[in-house]
Amino acid sequence: MDVEQVRLRPWADGDFWLLERLNTPEMTEHLGGPESEEKLAVRHRRYLEPEPGCMYRVELAASAETVGSIGFWAREWRGESVWETGWGVLPEFQGRGLAARAARAVVVEARVAGWHRYLHAFPSVDHPASNSVCRKAGFTLLGEAEFEYPKGRWITSNDWRLDLQA
Repeated sequence: MDVEQVRLRPWADGDFWLLERLNTPEMTEHLGGPESEEKLAVRHRRYLEPEPGCMYRVELAASAETVGSIGFWAREWRGESVWETGWGVLPEFQGRGLAARAARAVVVEARVAGWHRYLHAFPSVDHPASNSVCRKAGFTLLGEAEFEYPKGRWITSNDWRLDLQA
């Protein structure tokens, strides 16, 4: 069986189109819905800024075709500094295991970055696909947590954690 491999490319100025493609009601159903063009522009600029962590465009390794995005960033969680990760795969590429491969690749990048011992993901409890990505990428389910995203909107999420020093 052929397994499609992915490659992570640091977010670039020309990647704004990908934010627009990922900003549909279907893709943002578990994230509070689509963002305005203004908020997307702010997000894009933030993705371009050098800071602890990094956003990536996810490509198929064989063809360099863009399939989605993934990244990791610093946050405070329950009194400690951790990395958080999140991803999106374009609808036409879903169901092929690409998000889990990208998540495993971002684990490598977070390990190399250092700084924090743990990488967390917080998918909604009603998002089976993202919870499956966490499981397939080697994260451990710690339980449910009330999580604010976007700001002002509270959802029940699963708290998945991966020990980067393991």
